[in-house]
Amino acid sequence: MNQKALKTLEYYKIIDQLTEFAGSLLGKEQCKNLLPSSDIEEIGRMQHETRDALLRIYQKGSVSFSGVTDIRGSLKRLDIGSILSMEELLRICKLLETCSRVKSYSRGETDNDEPDCLDEMFEALQPLTPLSTEIRRCIPSETEISDDASPALHHIRRQMKQTNDKIHSQLSSMVNGSVRTYLQDAVITMRNGRYCIPVKAEYRGQVPGMIHDQSSTGSTLFVEPMAVVKLNNDIRELELKEEKEIEVILSTLSSKAAEEMEALEDDLALLTKLDFIFARALLAKSYNGSEPIFNERGYINIKKGRHPLLDKKKVVPIDIQLGQKFELLIITGPNTGGKTVSLKTVGLFTLMGQAGLHIPAFDRSELAVFEEVYADIGDEQSIEQSLSTFSSHMTNIVSILEHATDKSLVLFDELGAGTDPTEGAALAIAILSNLHRQGIRTMATTHYSELKVYALTTPGVENGCCEFNVETLRPTYRLLIGIPGKSNAFAISGKLGLPQEIIEEAKGHLSEQDESFEDLITDLENSRVTIEQERDEINRYKQEIQTLKEKLEEKQVKLNTSKDKILREANEQAHQILREAKEYADTTIKNFNKFGKAGISSKQMEQERSRLREKMSSVEKNLAMKTEKKAVKAIKPKELRVGDSVKVLSLNLRGTVSTLPNAKGDLFVQMGILRSQVNVSDLERIDEPVITAPNMSRSSSGKIKMSKSASVGIEINLLGKTSDEALAELDKYLDDAYLAHMPSVRVVHGKGTGALRKAVHNYLKRSKIVASYRLGEFGEGDSGVTIVEFKK
Repeated sequence: MNQKALKTLEYYKIIDQLTEFAGSLLGKEQCKNLLPSSDIEEIGRMQHETRDALLRIYQKGSVSFSGVTDIRGSLKRLDIGSILSMEELLRICKLLETCSRVKSYSRGETDNDEPDCLDEMFEALQPLTPLSTEIRRCIPSETEISDDASPALHHIRRQMKQTNDKIHSQLSSMVNGSVRTYLQDAVITMRNGRYCIPVKAEYRGQVPGMIHDQSSTGSTLFVEPMAVVKLNNDIRELELKEEKEIEVILSTLSSKAAEEMEALEDDLALLTKLDFIFARALLAKSYNGSEPIFNERGYINIKKGRHPLLDKKKVVPIDIQLGQKFELLIITGPNTGGKTVSLKTVGLFTLMGQAGLHIPAFDRSELAVFEEVYADIGDEQSIEQSLSTFSSHMTNIVSILEHATDKSLVLFDELGAGTDPTEGAALAIAILSNLHRQGIRTMATTHYSELKVYALTTPGVENGCCEFNVETLRPTYRLLIGIPGKSNAFAISGKLGLPQEIIEEAKGHLSEQDESFEDLITDLENSRVTIEQERDEINRYKQEIQTLKEKLEEKQVKLNTSKDKILREANEQAHQILREAKEYADTTIKNFNKFGKAGISSKQMEQERSRLREKMSSVEKNLAMKTEKKAVKAIKPKELRVGDSVKVLSLNLRGTVSTLPNAKGDLFVQMGILRSQVNVSDLERIDEPVITAPNMSRSSSGKIKMSKSASVGIEINLLGKTSDEALAELDKYLDDAYLAHMPSVRVVHGKGTGALRKAVHNYLKRSKIVASYRLGEFGEGDSGVTIVEFKK
C-alpha cells in the first residue's frame, strides 16, 4: 500500500493503539511493522488468528507476555560457546516461565471444545521446565548466586563466614581492649577489601600493622593490624575461589542452555507471534470489533460501521455498499455532515481488514481485497511547492489516474473544488467517468449539483447523502444511499435569521431547472422519511408477533410437559392397581385349588368367592376414570367375533372377546389375567391397525394387531427434566416405539448447557435397538433435537 493513503486515512493511529496492547518489546515491534496485505489467503489466516484469540479472551481472560525478553544476542553468544552472565541467564529463565504460563493458559477449560488455529502454536511451545528451574535455583536475582548453587560454593562461603567471624572477633577485642586509647573511633572499617581500624597519626608506632589509607586531614591512619593480616589474606583467597566457582556454575548453566538453543529460538518466535496476535484481539475487544468477510469481487457491504478513532459513545453507525449494483458512489450534502468520515471509514476499514485486524461493525460485514487504496482527502495546499489547493489536489489526482487499476479503491474528497464551479464540476464528471469505464471502485464527495444529475442518469453510478436535520440545524451523520443530498442553504439561512425577502430574491436568481431539481430532491427526501417510518412500524409489529409466538410456544411446551406428567402418573397408578389385583387373584386361585383338594364345603367356597367379588369391586372403583360421559356407539351382538378387541366401559379396561354373547347379551371378555362376564351394552369396539409379521406368532387369521403404534407418539419431550428422570422416561418410550415398529423418532432435549443432550447421546450409544442417531437439521429443531433411527 502507498504511504500517502496510509497516512491520509490515519492507519498509523490504529497501529499506535495496537502497539499499546502488546506486552513485549518484540511484540510491539511486530505491531509497528504491520502493513495491509493483498493476499486473500494470508488475510484470512490473520483474521482467523485474531478471531480465535478474541474468543479465548472472552472465555478465559487475557494472558500476559511481559516476560518475553529479547534473548537473540544471548543465543548468538551461546552459539559461539560464550559464558552468559547472571542477567542473561535470568532473561532466558523469565522467557521459559512465561512460556510455561502461556501453555497452561491454553489448557484451561473453555465452553468450546473445538480446535482452533492457535492450538498448533500453543502445543509447539516448550517450557523446558528443568532448565528454568535450575537457573532459578542457582540465580535468585541479577546480583547474586545462591549458596546452594553447588556444594563447592556452599563450602567456600561457609569458610568465608567463619574467617570473617574470626577477623571481627579479633579486631573487636583490640578495639575494646588494649589499643582503645590509640584509636580515633572504636569502629572496624574496610579499605581496599581488607579490614582495618582507624588509628590516630601520633600513635602510629603503638599499633603494628600495614597502613592502607589515611583521612583527608592526615590525622587518622587506617591500619591493618598484623594479627589479622593472615586472616585477611585467607578472605582474599576464598573470594578468588568463589569467583572461579561462580564462573564454573555460569559455564554449566550456559552449556545446558546451549543444548536447548533451537527450542529457545522457537519459543521466542512463537511467544512473540502470540503476543502480536493477542494484541490484535485486545484491540478488537476495545472497540467491539468483528471479523469481516473478504471477497475478490470488489464488493463492499459495511453494516453499522463506526470509525474507530471517534468516541464510540457518540459516533453514529453507518451502512455502506459499493461494488455490487454500482461501482461509483457520489456522496453529497452540507459541510460537517459526515461525508469525509464516511469516506475515511471505508478506506480505513479496508486497510485494517487487509492487515488482519477486526473492524468495528456488525457481524458478516463484507470487504473486498484491493491491491492499492488511493485517497485524496483534506487540504493539500503546499506553500513550499507554491501550489494552490486546486493544483495540489490535481497533482495527486493525476498520480492516482496513472496508477489505479480495477484492483484499486479510489477515494476523493470534494472532487473539483478550489476552482470555477462550472469547470470544476465538468472536470469532476470527466475524472469519475474515466474511472467508471475502467471498473475501478470509487467513492467521491461533492457539492456540485451536476454530479448529482450525473449519478441519476448514469448506470452503475449511485447517489448518496449524509442526512441533515433542518429543524435543529444539525447533521444526523446517517449515510443514505440512493438519494442525492440537498444543499439546504436557503433553509439554513432562514433558520439563522436571514430576512425572507433576501431568500426569495436569491431563489429568483436560480434557474427554473435548478429549482425543479431541488424540489425533486425535497420530494424524494419526504418520501424516504415516510417509508422509513412505515418500515420501523412494520418491524415493531414483526417483533410483537415474534414475542407472542415465542410465548405461545413456551406455553404449549409447558402444557405438553404437564400432560405427559399427568398421563405418566395415571399409567403408573393403573399399573400398580392391576399388579395388586393380579396378586390377589393368584392368591385366590391357589386357595380354591386348596379347597378342592381338602374337601372344603361349598358354603366356605361361596364365602371366599364373595370376598373376591368385593375385592374386584374395589379394584373397579380405583380404575374408573372420572371423565365426562360421551356418546358411545352401541354394538350389535351379531357384529362381535371371538378375538375382537373391545373396551369395557365400566372398568375402563381393554380386552378381547372370549365367547359370543348369549340371548341376554352377556359374554366373557379376557382382560389380561382377568376373565369377566359383561353385557354387550357395556362394551365399545376398538379399531386397531393390523400388520403382518412373518417372524412373529400369528392369530388364526395370520395377522397381528398392534395397539402400541396407536398410543406411541413420534417424539418425546424431555425439556425441564433432570438427566435421571429423562433417561428413565426415554428408556420406556424407545421400547414402546420399537415394539410399535416405528422407523424413527424425535427426542426433544433442548440446547441449554448441553448436559441433557450429552446424557441422551451416551444412552443412545449403548442401546441395542438404536441403529443411528443425529442432531436435527435446520427446520427440524437444530441442536435442540436428536433424530433416532431404529434397527430393522
